[in-house]
Amino acid sequence: MATSVAQSSSTLASLDQKVALAKRCSHEGAVAGAKAAIVASIATAIPTMASVRMLPWARANLNHTAQALIITTVAGAAYFIVADKTVLATARKNSFKHVPNMKP
Repeated sequence: MATSVAQSSSTLASLDQKVALAKRCSHEGAVAGAKAAIVASIATAIPTMASVRMLPWARANLNHTAQALIITTVAGAAYFIVADKTVLATARKNSFKHVPNMKP
């Protein structure tokens, strides 16, 4: 009975550690994704606004809604791509950290 209590407490501690690691990993992904979305928004907004002012076709066909849609689509894609890659890279790094050293 005493061993099962000790095992369950160590299992709970291990589970708490895994949850904390997952939260930190997802937070790092969210921060990296937000930074990428900001950069992508600026990098998309400048040429979009410039093309609407300079190109006759863009002036005639891209209203404010279309411009906003272009910018937000790029920002959203950048956020999800970078956040996903960051979460996966962090998880991979942490999973290799806890692998026991195997000798041939």
